[in-house]
Amino acid sequence: MKQVIFTSLLLVCLLNGSCVPSQHFDARLNSIVKPYLFSIAGWELRAIPQEMGQWLFGEKEKIDDKVQLVTEYFISIKRIKALKSEIEAANADNRDSVLAPLEEELNRLQEQKMALAGMVERIIEKQISDTLTQQGIFNPVIESKISFPPVNFKLEQLPCLLVISPRDRIESIREIILKPSLILEEKEDIEARVDELGVSSLVVRLGGIATYPTLVDSEASLRSTIDTTAEEWLHQYLAFKPLGFRYLLDLTGLSRNYEIATMNETIAGMVSKEIGSMVYEKYYSEYENGASQAPESEFDFNREMREIRKTVDAYLARGEIKQAEGFMEQKRRYLASKGYYIRKLNQAYFAFHGTYADKPAFISPISLELKELRNQSASLKDFLNTAAAMTSRQNLRDSIK
Repeated sequence: MKQVIFTSLLLVCLLNGSCVPSQHFDARLNSIVKPYLFSIAGWELRAIPQEMGQWLFGEKEKIDDKVQLVTEYFISIKRIKALKSEIEAANADNRDSVLAPLEEELNRLQEQKMALAGMVERIIEKQISDTLTQQGIFNPVIESKISFPPVNFKLEQLPCLLVISPRDRIESIREIILKPSLILEEKEDIEARVDELGVSSLVVRLGGIATYPTLVDSEASLRSTIDTTAEEWLHQYLAFKPLGFRYLLDLTGLSRNYEIATMNETIAGMVSKEIGSMVYEKYYSEYENGASQAPESEFDFNREMREIRKTVDAYLARGEIKQAEGFMEQKRRYLASKGYYIRKLNQAYFAFHGTYADKPAFISPISLELKELRNQSASLKDFLNTAAAMTSRQNLRDSIK
């Protein structure tokens, strides 16, 4: 338990932002974001005692007959989203006569969702934990079959994240957690004021945060919830390994290393997707059978985003910052015409998305190298053990020769 609490406090420090060289910049930035800050420390102080009580006094869930409960929970989330859209449309059209039954159904489903959330969390935690055990992935600290840290997450509305990049290159130099309740006008006001400091900024919504317990978006789909929970647990696991420790140094600004950040994010993503697929196929393979498939489009969004990123990098390498920013705005409008709406496409956007191998903005060869290492590994456990022990990109290159 002490190790769990230590991990939480360490992650609290790193998630509250990183260091920047200019104290003047720091002071001005802090004055802008101070009214909107989200306190992870405060959230942890509320969450950890609740979770300790659950571990000590909670009853063990038998999940064999609870899969239907989980699927019903996520079906209700889909219906809640649809109801909100219907209510918004009814308000816009002044159709007051249909509002009452829609709002009544919405309130009922939201109450049901809140009542079931805790049980759904326990069920999915058990499913992921059992799958990790089956793969021989237990403990990052000692050779033991005792799982650590325990898989533990909370379904809640997630905070926002302010990402800051220099204008002359794509690199995240500061990430600050903001309140989840920000409206669009507040996000744009924060961005405009931060941009006046000579940087590129963007406020994004997070899918998960590797606090303890992990925070996972309460409006995500079932598959996304499973994958995100597994991925954030992998970040907690890796924090006790050489690779993850160096990633903590990068996040806190003590030792910046973009390649280490990319390796860490990519490994966590790769392993979590394999674990997520195992969980989903075992328990929920029939959940979305018969769901309508989106028609295939001739427009390749992923390829387009990678080409945009390459062009932006070329502009910035030549010092043509305004040309790069004009190009990104032009392409943002083009993507919108193809049905892909991105609120703001700038250096901060690519700095945030560029470390995730499954994102279109990712163009690093590190992903291919890690996939090659995975193909050479005898098992998922072997791949994770090998990758987690690395301390540099050169280690990765050497391991696949």
